[in-house]
Amino acid sequence: MDLKKMLADERVKPYVLKARYGIEKEGQRVDLAGNLATTDHPTSIGMADEHPYIQRDFSETQMELITPVLNTRDELFNYLSAIHDVAYRSMGKGEMLWPLSMPPALPEKEEDIIIAKLDNFENVLYRRSLANSYGRRKQMICGIHFNFEFSDELIEKLFNLQSEIDNYQYFKTNIYLKLTRNYLYYRWLVTYFYGASPTSNENFYGCDDQPNEPVRSIRSSRFGYVNHDDVKVSFSSIERYIEDLSCVVNRGLLVEEKEFYTAMRLRGSERVEKFLTEGVRYVELRNIDLNPFETNGISYEQVEFLHIFSLYLLQKDEHPESDEYGKVGDARNDVVALEHPLSHTAFEAEAYELVEGMEKLAKELDFPVSDSLFSNLRAMLEDPSKTLAGRLYTDSKKSSQSQVAIEIAKETHANLWEKPYELTGFTDMELSTQILMFDAFQQGIKVEILDRQDQFLKLKLREHVEFVKNGNMTSKDTYVSTLIMENKTVTKKILHQEGYRVPGGDEFSNIEDALRAFDMFAKTPFVVKPKTTNYGIGISIFKDGASYEDYEKAITLAFDEDSSVLVEEFLDGTEYRFFVLHDKVLAIMLRVPANVTGDGTHTIKELVEEKNRDPLRGTDHRTPLELIQLGELEVLMLKGQGYQLDSIPKDGEIVYLRENSNVSTGGDSIDVTDQFTDDYKKIAVDAVAALGAKISGIDLIIEDLDVPAANPGAYGIIEANFNPSMYMHIYPYKGESRRVTTDILHYLFPELL
Repeated sequence: MDLKKMLADERVKPYVLKARYGIEKEGQRVDLAGNLATTDHPTSIGMADEHPYIQRDFSETQMELITPVLNTRDELFNYLSAIHDVAYRSMGKGEMLWPLSMPPALPEKEEDIIIAKLDNFENVLYRRSLANSYGRRKQMICGIHFNFEFSDELIEKLFNLQSEIDNYQYFKTNIYLKLTRNYLYYRWLVTYFYGASPTSNENFYGCDDQPNEPVRSIRSSRFGYVNHDDVKVSFSSIERYIEDLSCVVNRGLLVEEKEFYTAMRLRGSERVEKFLTEGVRYVELRNIDLNPFETNGISYEQVEFLHIFSLYLLQKDEHPESDEYGKVGDARNDVVALEHPLSHTAFEAEAYELVEGMEKLAKELDFPVSDSLFSNLRAMLEDPSKTLAGRLYTDSKKSSQSQVAIEIAKETHANLWEKPYELTGFTDMELSTQILMFDAFQQGIKVEILDRQDQFLKLKLREHVEFVKNGNMTSKDTYVSTLIMENKTVTKKILHQEGYRVPGGDEFSNIEDALRAFDMFAKTPFVVKPKTTNYGIGISIFKDGASYEDYEKAITLAFDEDSSVLVEEFLDGTEYRFFVLHDKVLAIMLRVPANVTGDGTHTIKELVEEKNRDPLRGTDHRTPLELIQLGELEVLMLKGQGYQLDSIPKDGEIVYLRENSNVSTGGDSIDVTDQFTDDYKKIAVDAVAALGAKISGIDLIIEDLDVPAANPGAYGIIEANFNPSMYMHIYPYKGESRRVTTDILHYLFPELL
């Protein structure tokens, strides 16, 4: 088969970019001084051994981060970044991940390296057998396992262009066998560019043989984590591969098939004999050192390289010197791995040829890569100090490799804790959704984004599936209950019929009718608001009546947001948001309208600008607090108090820029859950039930908390929200955090409890 010609076929070229990716990244937990952690695996990470994203590898301190299988490189790094966030915040502020493949200083006694405390005893026994065969120190080496799968569409197109093999699965298997044979022979190129373990730290070798450090990659050399020499498995055919691997396991040379530590492993079935019928589905690249200069341990450009390198090796003729066992490739790789980090490689001329071949192939296939990829590869060949090993070694000469690692780890630690409310990789999504996703990751619930822009998620725990939109819109609420809460008129009518106090008023479907009603409200406290919008948008409040000019302006602003507008009586008192979930109040929030405090020097505009510098404030519900705006509504509010934007309030004077207290319009959130008695909580729960809902944010106006809820006029219900914000309860401006997103997940997945 001429795979080079087949890949260049116009019927194939559109599919060469399509692939599936997955990453497993190992890292040692350390304290802030760079010492190996003495704590157990974080208890906040649920599911123990079965966690889909965060597990333990060999030791209790060796954390493994696992992405799902993803269809694009962007998705891959989004998930990998998010899982890092979850890992760091689950460890707590006292720990961080060691950024190097070579572990930090190890205990003097090998038995003091603690094997992972797993629930499944068979997994513990397996790790004990590895410790006996290879020693515990070698097991502490970390790295990247890169899972790569050509798309079925690509392989099907290739299959249809040939006639030598009539079985698709067998054809696919042979595609991956050829890739593996070539990769084993040429993998030294990966070691040259991306090897990053020049030296070891204290107590790594013990009495073992060791290299004359520094080198390019201890991990990728014969001194790293490799099988014993008597483990020989052929890649000449799938039948021979299965036969050899089964043989070494049966002879006791390997405890299990997964102990075969080749640089590229055939994957897709739990048992290798199934490859005969099911075929090889993907390959796992296992010889990649942690990139210490990337938070994720691997860069986007590296993944681009590995993809185009795999395509190049697939179409490249096999070298006459390569052998079925990969031993020649092992020897060549060992040469490169044990070269000095700043030396040119012995295979430099061949490296240039390979890079040129990859670049040529990328152009022929219209395969998009970063503009800098090939120029960076050539730069690393011209100057070895630009390779990962060269950079790490050069930086280490100023102090030590450990000190460099500690500084890198601390910088990463600071960055990942700077905005603990964010989920890196998904910061474009609404904040409550980000937090729910964080909790799902931590709890071990698989998260699939069905529509990113629409905040639509698929959550899966084993075989249990739930769909969630906007953080808390779920199948638990009926469609009609959502429609009821969306329609403020219907909400009021239902609650009024059930005996709850709601504000009186009228609904208008055109500006003319609303303006004609001015005299009905002009001299009484009233509120103008759109009928169906959320987030307090378009709401104007007049506590002392209003002029016709101001009334007209408020009506116009409301109609800008909706086709129908409500003009209602203003209920005197303080507004509270009750977050209700399934017959229980989880949180109560006092929302203080957007405001500034004067200092006798600065204008209101300047005070707003200063308050908006708070890193907790942002826009579009991506931060716990929203920026205070200075739009028409705010100017109208200031006018009613006798202020303008350039007015200078007195020192200590509080100036409100909004009447409505929504956090989404710049208000401050204060948790007051513990200040409420059960009678008011019951009002909120029963009112939500009357609307047929399970999840709601219901707003009550209460004049005096000391007055029992049963007293006439003690409260009024002004609104029920079908998609209440959750982030303001989790990250309040003041008061206790209420992790309502976790409660939502426990409601959806009661088996977690």
